Amino acid sequence: MDKITEKKTLVLGATGFIGSRLVSALIKRGIAPRILVREDGFIMPDGWSDAGVEAVRGDVVKGDGLAAALDGVGTAFYLIHSMGGRNLSRSREFISMDRTAAENFITAAGPAGLDRVIYLGGLGEVGKGLSEHLASRAEVADILSSGRPNATIFRAAVIIGAGGASFEMLRYLVERLPVMVCPRWINTRIQPVAVDDVVAYLVGCLDNPATAGQRFDIGGPEILTYRKMMDGYTTARGIMKRKIITVPLLTPALSAYWVDLVTPVPSGIAHPLIEGMKNEVVCRDNRIDEYIKISKTPFMEAVKRAVREEKSGPGVRGF
Repeated sequence: MDKITEKKTLVLGATGFIGSRLVSALIKRGIAPRILVREDGFIMPDGWSDAGVEAVRGDVVKGDGLAAALDGVGTAFYLIHSMGGRNLSRSREFISMDRTAAENFITAAGPAGLDRVIYLGGLGEVGKGLSEHLASRAEVADILSSGRPNATIFRAAVIIGAGGASFEMLRYLVERLPVMVCPRWINTRIQPVAVDDVVAYLVGCLDNPATAGQRFDIGGPEILTYRKMMDGYTTARGIMKRKIITVPLLTPALSAYWVDLVTPVPSGIAHPLIEGMKNEVVCRDNRIDEYIKISKTPFMEAVKRAVREEKSGPGVRGF
């Protein structure tokens, strides 16, 4: 049970990159969460059913199933993110879907008596230059903070972990291309964070009621550029450094099609990620360390862990 409210814990987005890891981490803590799933006949991953995880069918965008999912819940983890479709033309459609989903959720949360919501969003300076992707994350954070439940907002930059779109893009580019022609965004400063650390912060909220109603930046121990991340990947893997040529005219759209060609990340997902890289994503405060103390994972260790978890793709054999 949730130590703060002694009510159920709900995870939205439980089948995703972060959500699936969070559910497993909660189980290890003796917390059997409820999850919201869209598919009929959803098959739980190994160990979830035995641990008492409860699945409720629903769709946040349509507003279906929210009353049942929120019944008796004290804390909800909101991990729903629409990165984009298979192609660029659907990116803005997904921004609208994210807005609708957040509005539907917070509307249902009030009457249900939800105490708090914990949201993982994107790190980036708010302003006119913010990418549409990061601006959408900030909009969702504002919507979730506008309702009855106390909202804890986490803002993270590039998350390093097997299966995460940002990491898969990095991995495939470096492994497959000994020479890369890259736009200027590879020199933007980034504070990457290991996926295990992100999950530790999320779980840590349950033991820290003082985090309710606050916003926190979370990042790893190093500030790098995407170029340095590429170099760091080769060092962690023990492979030859790649030659990187920077050009000024490679647009986010062209970069996205290039990534689509070379990696398994489709252009509709690559585009918002690449567009967001024009924004510096560095933690502006470290207040989270006052509430949740973890040993932050260095970038190269995070890469090694992520590659060890991979079951297919370049760089897996012999690592």
